[in-house]
Amino acid sequence: MGSVKLPAALSWWRDVPGGADWLDRLPHLAEECAEQWGLELGTPLTGGNVSLVIPAGDAVLKINFPDEESEHEADALALWNGDAAVRLLAHDPERRALLIERCRPGTTLWELADERAATSIAARLLLRIWRPPPPEHPFRLLTTEAARWAAELPGQWERLGRPFDRTLLDEAVAAAQQLSASQQDPVVVHQDFHGGNVLRAQREPWLVIDPKPLVGERAFDAASLLRDRRDELARDPAPATRVRSRLSQLTDELALDRERLRGWGIVHALAWGVSEHELEHDMVAFAEWLARA
Repeated sequence: MGSVKLPAALSWWRDVPGGADWLDRLPHLAEECAEQWGLELGTPLTGGNVSLVIPAGDAVLKINFPDEESEHEADALALWNGDAAVRLLAHDPERRALLIERCRPGTTLWELADERAATSIAARLLLRIWRPPPPEHPFRLLTTEAARWAAELPGQWERLGRPFDRTLLDEAVAAAQQLSASQQDPVVVHQDFHGGNVLRAQREPWLVIDPKPLVGERAFDAASLLRDRRDELARDPAPATRVRSRLSQLTDELALDRERLRGWGIVHALAWGVSEHELEHDMVAFAEWLARA
């Protein structure tokens, strides 16, 4: 198994097809990367539960599970080239390993108590990373993903026992189809942009990490930021009011169409919150708040 001790938070991968084998190989993969790039590995970070992340001096070694979402993370970082995002230092596609710039102190934007100020910082970063895809780019298309979500959501809803109102499902499916078909000026979008993926750094005050890139419209990319600080939203006595405030702020600061942003927020929350066997109730609740916004 090697000398790298895996964080317990990664153990859920054993329930995913291919996940157990990947976890068993991870320590060896990390040691191979350390040898290849001349790294002295530290103790794996425990804050995340998706990838193995290990500090290595002024760099960080990140090894992803070989799935579609993480396939082109390195390509997005290379495109941004350190502008508002961490720099990509090396990449091993076969091992799904990235060597990236280390952010110090590395605290997240979530730790900024003033939510409105944090949202403004996030919006300015989005404006910097949005750029047209290069010719013959490798990225998946939002058009393709939205069509899949529209096709899969009704069946997932049925199999889960119709756990929320049909009108919300119908709105999400219609929005996925209509918004996807009417996109303009596509850019490379992050897709998982929230305060946990913005870190305090030295080279710049804040840097973006962990893209799951697609090519699509800008309004889609602010969808995950709309539902930021989900733990706080769950405790808020007026969560719908807070979500409407975010919607207005992001519409203004990013110069987006309010209804397109709202619609993509509903679509993405259900696409990521509803699966074959699991329902994330906070994601559904967020979609319901947006449906009334």
